[in-house]
Amino acid sequence: MNSLLGLRQARVSDHRVIVECVQRWWSDSRTPDQARELSLLLPKLFLQFFSSTSLVLEDNEGIKAFLIGFHAADNDDEAYIHFVGVDPALRGQGLARRLYTVFIRRAAEAGRRQVRAITSPGNIGSIAFHQAMGFTVEPGDREVAGWPVRIDYDGPGQDRVCFCKNIVPGDETPFTS
Repeated sequence: MNSLLGLRQARVSDHRVIVECVQRWWSDSRTPDQARELSLLLPKLFLQFFSSTSLVLEDNEGIKAFLIGFHAADNDDEAYIHFVGVDPALRGQGLARRLYTVFIRRAAEAGRRQVRAITSPGNIGSIAFHQAMGFTVEPGDREVAGWPVRIDYDGPGQDRVCFCKNIVPGDETPFTS
């Protein structure tokens, strides 16, 4: 089914729908308040200032997956994947892999040499996915649930597992799946 999904650059006008998707798609694993809180990680500014590097997969019924990411403003070497969402009915079909592959390829074409991402130490699925995509887990300050974490990365008590993937502009090999 994912071959029927069109890939495009995100738009500012996608913000409301993406927030609604996060609240709906994560309602299977969170309370409504927790899903709403998760959607707060996606303020409109991400699409106002980084829509050119963010991606949407959609069909005629709407958005089915998205990736919010950007190229670092403070250096020319890094890109960062901030948030990815896939409709639960379509998980396991390679949509996140497709979004990551396109984002990484475009980052490489723009001369970026590294892509970074983070996740919570309890998000085993995210950790496994990043490792499968060729990301390495970066050293941390301590170990939580068997993973090196950076303590208080996102504020007090908000430890994170940090990932990095080295990329080479023009090298398409790492992006095949």
